[in-house]
Amino acid sequence: MTTQTLHENPFSLVLSGGGALGIAHLGVLHDMERNELKPAEIVGTSMGGIIGACLSIGMREAQIYEQIASFVKVSNWIKFSLSGNAIVENDKIAEIFSTIFGNRKMHETDTPLKLIATNLKNGHKRVFDAKDDVCIKDAVLATMAIPGVFEEHTIEGEVYGDGFLCENLGISEASYNHVLAVDVLGEHSFEKALPDNFFKTHNVLEMFERSMRLLIYNQSRLTLAHTDKNVLLLEPETYRYSTYQFHKYEQIRALGLGLL
Repeated sequence: MTTQTLHENPFSLVLSGGGALGIAHLGVLHDMERNELKPAEIVGTSMGGIIGACLSIGMREAQIYEQIASFVKVSNWIKFSLSGNAIVENDKIAEIFSTIFGNRKMHETDTPLKLIATNLKNGHKRVFDAKDDVCIKDAVLATMAIPGVFEEHTIEGEVYGDGFLCENLGISEASYNHVLAVDVLGEHSFEKALPDNFFKTHNVLEMFERSMRLLIYNQSRLTLAHTDKNVLLLEPETYRYSTYQFHKYEQIRALGLGLL
């Protein structure tokens, strides 16, 4: 599929999760604006959900980038917790999302939006969309809640965590036959050689993150293998960066440029 096909047909934009690696989505959005490509709907998971939600209310890529640049100052959003199930409480993050989205509901977007989260009680996938009487900021807090890192989020009595636990690349939720999918945890998200650092601790940490990337990558491959959609898949080369390196937002954004 080519960009010309996307010009001629309504398409779903699917943005994957990936922590800081998801900032590469902005490079793709930049090129979409340059090519005057506008999705008919947006499907997002985790970081892809945050960026997709911003796009859905009419924000331009430069505006989203500005928010990300502010977001990476850790003191702006980190509030460590000594109790509960996560390292980081959501108070400060919730304030940022309240500033961006206000009290807008999922049906009050310029472009239809779907955000993928995971019900932490039963493990089932939960897709928040226009049918739900839910605020965008709440659905975003749910889709990005990495278990053990960010505080889980409760909506209507159910407890939700990050969508990557069930579907990191939400192609199966696309309503349109043509799909532009951006997977920052795709084939180019891990090095082909195993870590070989002097310190064993570094090797262990790198192997853990590599294992998580491989798990998610294979999850997405399975989804792609069973879809009947016409998918244009973009996989930025994110292997040089870690999922927590938000301070490298300029370099990571550049990874998404020139893929269209």
